[in-house]
Amino acid sequence: MSRAIAWSKRIPGGSDGRRLVVAALVDRIGSGLWASVSVLYFTYVSALTVTEIGTLAATAGAVGIAGAPLAGRIADRLPLTRVLVVTQLARSLASLALLTTDDYVLLLAYSAVGSFGDRASSVLTKLYATRVAGPDRVRYQAVHRTVANAGWALGGLTAAAALAVGSHDAYQWLLVGDALSFVACALIVLRCGEPPSPSRRVAASTDVPHAIERANPWRDRTYLAYVTTETVLFLDDAVFKIGLPLWIAHTSTAPDGLAPLLMVLNNVMVVVLQVPLARFGATTPAARSLLLPLSAAFALGGATMAFSATAGPLAATLLLTASAVLFTLAEMLHAIVSWELSVALAPDTAQGAYLGVHGMAQSAQRSVGPLAVTAAIASGPFGWAAFGTAVALTCIAQHRLVRERLTASPCRRPLPRSGTPDRPRR
Repeated sequence: MSRAIAWSKRIPGGSDGRRLVVAALVDRIGSGLWASVSVLYFTYVSALTVTEIGTLAATAGAVGIAGAPLAGRIADRLPLTRVLVVTQLARSLASLALLTTDDYVLLLAYSAVGSFGDRASSVLTKLYATRVAGPDRVRYQAVHRTVANAGWALGGLTAAAALAVGSHDAYQWLLVGDALSFVACALIVLRCGEPPSPSRRVAASTDVPHAIERANPWRDRTYLAYVTTETVLFLDDAVFKIGLPLWIAHTSTAPDGLAPLLMVLNNVMVVVLQVPLARFGATTPAARSLLLPLSAAFALGGATMAFSATAGPLAATLLLTASAVLFTLAEMLHAIVSWELSVALAPDTAQGAYLGVHGMAQSAQRSVGPLAVTAAIASGPFGWAAFGTAVALTCIAQHRLVRERLTASPCRRPLPRSGTPDRPRR
């Protein structure tokens, strides 16, 4: 117990930072409950067809893309904690609403609201953590991500136990648990203090030039290009959710039971290694330098996936395990790089708006990721080699893209394309 208390005190952001970590754990437990059985719920309880479920998921995901930029812009103008509470309550209502109908149009609408809230709460949580953790934001992100992965695992294990029951009531109670987790998160956030907001101070000040107040990420070509490369680097998510299971089932000689074991390996590695790795990206230059080993991890991960198609069962199992390790390493390194650079490239005066636009990268990946990995699978071993190489080259491109913005001195920093000056860098 004393060790747990000592560990909690090392979480950046003080008591508010610790409360937000607890909220993340509760959130992910609830999300793990629902994500594990959502397809089964719509199949057995709502009696939807495969095509209807696919359309519902795609539509909800498309609507969710708008959640991040809209929430970020609102958070630059209103108290962040209040916006986050409202978002969590909206997610809860959307989950509960699914229980009230089997009408397809209504199910689609409620799912879209839930997806919108999910992406909005993600960027709001990141913005809050950035403000309370300050210069320790990379370590905070690592702790947050470790706890979130543990929550996913707990939720998934609970859902697996419910699946053993297999009744309609079990699926419905899991959905209720998901909804209640969002209410619990809202109650925890209500106890958090409101962090200082540079954007709201600027909006209220009469001494700050109006041009700074209007910093606009949509006119900042460098930031938009950076977000575009981020969409590609987030593809590791699709590799684990879709690429590895399908590759093992349809192409590799490895046993089908390897797929869930590799997912467990991924989860364990993140929980054990994310925090220790964070120290290698504790500063902005250090985070940018991690793009080079990140590039190597993606390239090697694609290569080992390709070689696994021509190997026997034992060799294929070893190669696929190596792929899982490499893609998990890439996932952890990218989490460090992405968290730091997305904040470092954003002006303080429009931090919410910028992080909201950055949040679109992960949302967009949920749409293009499945297409990218299925295309790699359809192309055979060459497809995976090309996939790894393409993402690796994107890492190198991002490394060069952000160099000028991050290394320019405060007095000579180039203006964004909108004509809005960047904030001075510490």
